Amino acid sequence: MADTGIFATTAEIGRKAGENASATSKAEAYTNDFISQAESFINCATRKNWSDGYTGLNADVKGLLKEVGSNLAAIYVIQYDMSGFTSNIEAEDMITVLRDAALRGISILRDKNVEAFMDGA
Repeated sequence: MADTGIFATTAEIGRKAGENASATSKAEAYTNDFISQAESFINCATRKNWSDGYTGLNADVKGLLKEVGSNLAAIYVIQYDMSGFTSNIEAEDMITVLRDAALRGISILRDKNVEAFMDGA
């Protein structure tokens, strides 16, 4: 099986989910599903289909999509099974940090001035 996500790879998602995340949920079959969901969410939340034109995007735009997509997918990995973390608080803190970064990225992607800048980059 190969990575099927557009915005992020299994390795990138796994790094953000951390070493205590479940091996099952960090497996490629799961992360492919999680990144697909994250990509759809990003496209809908920003009202722009970044996936279809991904290859033609500027490296900075790709980096932001990678950040947001891997953050969201890592949240899914962590919430799948929190038993490997030292406590639920540790897992929840990681989710909070990832969520905040994902929401910040979504906000940037939705900003029309930023979108004009990205389209011209």
